[in-house]
Amino acid sequence: MRRYGLYDASRGLTLALAAALAGLGLWGASQVGIQTTGRFWLSMAIVGAAGLLIALANHVGTWTKGLRLRLSPTTFALAFLPLLVCVGWILIATQPGQGWEEGRLTSWSNSIGILGIVHSIGLWHGVLAFAFGLMLGLSFDGVPAAASEAEPEYFGREGTTAGPAADEPVTAERRYADKRGSVTPSATANEETLRTRTRVPTR
Repeated sequence: MRRYGLYDASRGLTLALAAALAGLGLWGASQVGIQTTGRFWLSMAIVGAAGLLIALANHVGTWTKGLRLRLSPTTFALAFLPLLVCVGWILIATQPGQGWEEGRLTSWSNSIGILGIVHSIGLWHGVLAFAFGLMLGLSFDGVPAAASEAEPEYFGREGTTAGPAADEPVTAERRYADKRGSVTPSATANEETLRTRTRVPTR
């Protein structure tokens, strides 16, 4: 059974470092405070960055595994954007003082009957900001570096893959036959096999 001791240790240390940095950021946000509108948004930005750091820490060393970091458009649209609207709505509606669009969103919330819910959830400003950054980080994923450059595959009658890779033996033998001035039996057999796999049945 393969052992992952070194990998697990390095991953554990990476996540521990990320958690320590995130905790340091939360402490910094507490020092900034939320007494004014400016301080409130600065604190929320720091807390959101802490959540983003935790999510991205899992992808540290992605390149060493032959992967690249990629933003998933579908995940971003289906998971992050709805959260962005909800968290943004609540934070704006419950920000201290008379901040940007605070009165408008408070009025809208009251009109549609969700003002109580908005103020109840708004008590957890830091949690919302942290979840915002965490969800943004989870919208990224590690994919094979050459995934976008992969050659298309074609399937024949029996589901057998036939494409550039399948053509390589035939091409090589054909070149060899051209040099000798004759076609070898193995090349002929491979060509017949390829034609059988890729032939489309006619009605």
